[in-house]
Amino acid sequence: MTPAYFLYHSIGQYPGKAPQMAQALSQFADIWGAHDDAQWPRVLDARAEFIDLWCRLIDAPAGTLTSADNVTAALYSVMGALGDRLRGKRVLIAADCFPSLHFLLAGLAARMGFTLETVPLRDGAAWVHDDDMLDAWGADVGLALITFVTSIASHRPDLERLLAHGRDRGSLVGVDLTQGVGIVPFSLRDTPVDFCVSTTLKWLCGTPGAGILQMRADLIAEMTPELRGWFSQENPFAWDLDGFTYAPDARRFDHGTPSVLACVGSVPALRWHAGATGLRDHNRALTSEILRRAEEGGMQIASPTEEARRGGSVMLRLPDRVDAPALVDTLRGQGIHLDARGQILRLSPGAITRAEDIPRLFEALKPLV
Repeated sequence: MTPAYFLYHSIGQYPGKAPQMAQALSQFADIWGAHDDAQWPRVLDARAEFIDLWCRLIDAPAGTLTSADNVTAALYSVMGALGDRLRGKRVLIAADCFPSLHFLLAGLAARMGFTLETVPLRDGAAWVHDDDMLDAWGADVGLALITFVTSIASHRPDLERLLAHGRDRGSLVGVDLTQGVGIVPFSLRDTPVDFCVSTTLKWLCGTPGAGILQMRADLIAEMTPELRGWFSQENPFAWDLDGFTYAPDARRFDHGTPSVLACVGSVPALRWHAGATGLRDHNRALTSEILRRAEEGGMQIASPTEEARRGGSVMLRLPDRVDAPALVDTLRGQGIHLDARGQILRLSPGAITRAEDIPRLFEALKPLV
């Protein structure tokens, strides 16, 4: 039986992914294993294509985006570049952020001299309300980190409202695009945030290790990242130990040897995504059907029902009596792939998810919930 795949919040799939990725990685092996001196020029060209595809995806101006090992490393590079700008100020983040970023900020707070303020969820709420973020956001907030789409509720905040508030308060505003980019439209022309971080996993169907960091050009010019190395320079092959100068663009956020292999492995997925049509409409049709069947079945919905406030996933809260890991295992045995975080069942239909997978899922859930 064809698998029913609902895991785009984790690892995205598309038709032909495995052979296309295998071909790209095989070509890399041929380049890197050749007995010549052409390796670096050729693989850096491949990384440049990765960066260019990302720039087109989010309308980032040339020179404002670079690759990163992962989202946490990208944020660390930003924090290290801000230096003392946050000393004595608050850094604001919502409690429904991706935990890895909170772990990083909590560890940096004492050394960098800022106070980390985590806006809590209201009792019984599945996501942090925008009004609560705004109430906590005063003029002493040096940086606010906003989650574009949350990983536990698929909630989308009112980004334009939050960004306008941040401008009024004189705060830097960064956005973690991870759980929404590729299925929820995002353009830096329409939403000019100060910086954003993301990954090529999930809806973009890429590989691990292929993150990105983007920052507005005038802010880049003010940054001096503490995490720096030979690739932070205009010419990475400059060897004068006393002659280090930062590259004039986003490359200053590079440091040691970049994860070229992850970029190469993700280029086919980014090419596919750039040429794909109807992805959002397909997702919306399937998520609407999930919501309808969940309501009919009396299941508790843990995502916004309003489409404009929801990402590409629908989360359902399982009753406390249900053993969530056992339920996931049982469904896996039936060829239905999803996951749970605590009692939250996460459903993310994408390109290879079919309309007939929805009734199949809910028929399988009936005896289990």
